Amino acid sequence: MAVDNKGFTREEIREFMHEYYLQPHGTRKEWLASTSVSDWTFRRWRTLMVQGDIDRGLIPREHGGMVPTNRELSAFEKARAKEMAAHRAEVEKLQKRVQELEDTNSALGKAIGLLHELSVPEPDTTPTSAQDGS
Repeated sequence: MAVDNKGFTREEIREFMHEYYLQPHGTRKEWLASTSVSDWTFRRWRTLMVQGDIDRGLIPREHGGMVPTNRELSAFEKARAKEMAAHRAEVEKLQKRVQELEDTNSALGKAIGLLHELSVPEPDTTPTSAQDGS
């Protein structure tokens, strides 16, 4: 059964659910009420996260009341931590690459400056007798 996610990406849904589970016990209902997400949408998203397939937007056809267990939440947190670690590694890799490119750009700028200095026209030399053709 496909699920309408109200214009949210799966990453946004995962982030929203992560924020929900970070709320202290007893304050989650108030926190949820302060968001623009309806209770119905939230329940569908929670079902997607714990029992379904969020990547394909599928939930099981038959499901009852659902309360995530500590094991399920732990698996969710581990998957989130893995995603975040991969993201941080990618960001670090890209930052190193940007630094390499900036260093290369700086070196090229210096080399171009030296070439301009070396290509300044020099005064004409007087032809020698070998160059004169005589």
